[in-house]
Amino acid sequence: MRTKLKGPRSQGIPAATKASEAGHRSAVVTGASSGIGRELALLIAERGFDLVLVARDRERLNSLARAVKEHHGRQSVILPIDLTTQTGAQRVFEQCSRRSIVPEIVVNNAGYGLFGAFADLGTDEQLEMIQLNITTLTHLTRLFLPEMIRRRNGFILNVASTAAFQPGPLMAGYYASKSYVVSLTIALAQELKGSGVSVSVLCPGPTRTEFHARAGMKHARIGAMAFMSAHEVAKAGIAQMLRHKTVIIPGFLNKVAAIGVRFLPMALAARLVERLHQ
Repeated sequence: MRTKLKGPRSQGIPAATKASEAGHRSAVVTGASSGIGRELALLIAERGFDLVLVARDRERLNSLARAVKEHHGRQSVILPIDLTTQTGAQRVFEQCSRRSIVPEIVVNNAGYGLFGAFADLGTDEQLEMIQLNITTLTHLTRLFLPEMIRRRNGFILNVASTAAFQPGPLMAGYYASKSYVVSLTIALAQELKGSGVSVSVLCPGPTRTEFHARAGMKHARIGAMAFMSAHEVAKAGIAQMLRHKTVIIPGFLNKVAAIGVRFLPMALAARLVERLHQ
């Protein structure tokens, strides 16, 4: 039987308490310092989970940990780790193992995009993006999954984008990386049927976060599109993850766009995306 995200609240549980102890349940959230990741972390804490919060910005993680404690009475482990490095995922896993934390939920939210022609963007920055969006996500999933299977209990939520459903000129690597995340998730969900482990992928459309500013999309036409809030996206993600839904697309218009693009020739879809990015 798969676990429901409900449980007793208990005050003052040390972060290093073993996950097997009564009342102690834990979740790992990457990219937790802002945006969708922060909202996902808060919603998971609200359901009675202690958190392992991973991002590069220690100050923001500490701020989130204080909010988690104040509003939901849960403890947080802060891991200010750079997941764009080849060792980042292993470091997260080792830190959890050292504290005897066995997460019931793993949220692979960390990721970013780069805006510009593929040939003009720097090689190193594109490879770092691929490391984070694809390799680190895959590595973390592989590290935490076997114990979930052994316990016959667990949730993995990968965060992709509606960008996954078509090619993306001027953000070619980002769109391709999110296509990988969707494909991997659907394949794993099929492999894990009957295992007690649920794997889902959250595919938000335009969302009010720091993503577009970081990607350098100040003048793109996509900025005029309707944006959802990070809280709305996270709320839909958690609710549908709990229902074991594999592909989660928040928002009616985003669903229509994701379905509609399947009926277009890929070359035409690419031209339309390029116009949005100009």
